This record gives sequence, structure tokens and C-alpha cells, in this order.
Amino acid sequence: MTSGAGTLDEAQEAYPRIQRRTLHDEVLERMRDMIIEGTLAPGQRINEGLIGAQLGVSRTPLREAIKTLASEGLVEIQPAKGAIVRKFSSTDMRHILEVLKSLEQLGGRMACENASDETIAAIRALHDEMMEQYRVRNRLEYFKLNQAIHSAIVAASGNDVLVEMHGTLQARIKRLRFIGNEGPEKWAGAVAEHETMIESLEKRDVDALMEVIRLHMDSTRLRVWDVL
Repeated sequence: MTSGAGTLDEAQEAYPRIQRRTLHDEVLERMRDMIIEGTLAPGQRINEGLIGAQLGVSRTPLREAIKTLASEGLVEIQPAKGAIVRKFSSTDMRHILEVLKSLEQLGGRMACENASDETIAAIRALHDEMMEQYRVRNRLEYFKLNQAIHSAIVAASGNDVLVEMHGTLQARIKRLRFIGNEGPEKWAGAVAEHETMIESLEKRDVDALMEVIRLHMDSTRLRVWDVL
């Protein structure tokens, strides 16, 4: 006879605890999505009253979210003007992508050397989920999973300093990387690069992974440059 405790343990394993999200988390994600999708355009002043009404929240959680977005580099707080969606120049974009390329290549090399099989399998699961979003052409959800994969590979390095530096820069150009996939040919190219990336990681082929990351980041720069 199965004990009650055993049944509870099995249920907890099958059904993970619900993660409660705060109002701050919800407002922050919605505003970040608005910036990524261009609803809040680069250089645009954030009208707190209007955005608050659209989201159905007061100015307090809205201002807290704006502070977080400013710390991520997506928003600038300007005297007498308030919060402005940050506008990046082509030079800003090129410099950030150059550094990101080096960080992701280092993270990829260390992931091949240090990551457990379970960690790599989890990254593969993210990739498969991303591919499903590609099949149904859900660009925003595809993009979020895409960014999660880049972060997960760097996190698999086990180097917290590298993870922090990568996260800071990655957050700043979410909008630019999102628009880099506009058009079926550009999107398909990015997908093909990700397929090679995950295959190289699973084989722990350091040289192949570093090369495809180089190709992917250089191609990202060209895809974004066309839009800029």
C-alpha cells in the first residue's frame, strides 16, 4: 500500500509549485515587451498616465518597473523629460554585439567543458520549445526563448561574473535583436544557426560551437544593420 507521504512526494514531483508573480514582475514584463515589439519606440517619452491606464495599474508599480528598465539600459531617465525609451546608434549596436560575441564564445567553450548532461538536455528542451514557436510563427515567444537559450549557454559556464556581464549587455539590445528577425529569410537564417549551435553543444564540440556563435553574432549585426 502506498503511503500518503509517498503519494504527496510523487504529486509534488509531477506538479511543481506555482510560482507567484508580483505586480512588479507583471508590469515589468509587459513594459519590456512593449519596448521589444516597438509599441514604445526608441526615443519616445513614457507617458505614465497613458501606460498606467492601458495596463490598469497605478503609477507606483509603473515607476518601479521604469527604474528596473533603466537599470537594464532599456530606458533613460532625463531631467525635465522623465523616462525615455533608449535609442541606440549603429555604433552602440556594433560595440555591444562585438563584446557579446566574445562573452558568448567564452561561455560556450566553458559550457562544453563544465556543463552536466542534464544542463545541456535542459538547453535542448528550450531549443525544441523555441522551434515550436517558430513553426507557429509566434515571434515574441520565439524571441524570449531565443534569448533564454543564449543566457542558458552562458550560465552553463558556471562563471557568475560572465553571466552578470552578459545579462547586462543582452538586456540593452533586446529590441534590436528582435527586429533583426523581421522577414522570413532573416528569421530562417537565425533558426539554422541555432540548430547548429545546439548540435555543437550536445557534441561538446568547442571549435564548432565557437565558430557558429561567431557566425550567428556577425549575422545578427548584419541583419540588424539592414533595419537600422
